[in-house]
Amino acid sequence: MKLSVAVAGKQAPPSAFVVWRGFEESISKAADLGYHGIELALKTAEDVDPHQLSSWLSKHNMEVSCISTGQVFATLGLYFTHPDASMRRKVIDLFDGLTALAADFGRMVNVGRTRGFIGEGQSRQEAEQLFIETSRQICDSAGERGVTIIIEPVNRYEINFVNNLDQGADLLAKVGRDNLGLMPDVFHMNIEDAHIGASLAKHAALVKYIHFADSNRWAPGWGHLDFDDVFAGLRAAHFDGWSSIEILPEPDPDSAARKAAETILPMIETYNSNR
Repeated sequence: MKLSVAVAGKQAPPSAFVVWRGFEESISKAADLGYHGIELALKTAEDVDPHQLSSWLSKHNMEVSCISTGQVFATLGLYFTHPDASMRRKVIDLFDGLTALAADFGRMVNVGRTRGFIGEGQSRQEAEQLFIETSRQICDSAGERGVTIIIEPVNRYEINFVNNLDQGADLLAKVGRDNLGLMPDVFHMNIEDAHIGASLAKHAALVKYIHFADSNRWAPGWGHLDFDDVFAGLRAAHFDGWSSIEILPEPDPDSAARKAAETILPMIETYNSNR
């Protein structure tokens, strides 16, 4: 398992949920703290220059773990279950650019709240069908590039569609694409899943990536989440992919990133040595 940290560009809006801003500076800081890579939070593929990104990563012997898309929903208002077909077309076109970028950086694209929700006057069945149709088009294009789409269940207080791993697994089965997986976030799991470790083990075949944060969304070690249970679940799932720190940058970004690294990196080292 490897560990990355969520970052965005300097011009990212306040809604961008990341630890650091400024790609070059973030890569340098992450490398100094022992992270293996960065998770790129982007609004569009044009948010970053791929040649510069490649140079910065090479300089610090770092990688991109995945591309995350929270800003697509929060800033652009685009999502898979939008009732307007022209808006869904915009989502598909935007993801085409992101998966093209991901083909060279990370080979995974996250879908959090961008997956959409059950809107007013919309039934769950209608929302599901729109999600399925949009996901299939995005996955088919991404698959040609060797890119996996990863769906992140988000707790009920933030969205009303795909809140836990069971729901995510059921929906992925309906989509029926091999390059579609789950991206558990233990902060959301702490609210929605009855038992984090057991749920990770249950859905082992679909878990492609994982977000780490503590129970209060601060850095791991500053809340009460049982990370021994989390790692036991990952071990039972034979997980060998990327994990990422996606937390509130409190009390400040540097302190948060340092605490997360100090808590999680030794656990990953032990985990890797015992696999």
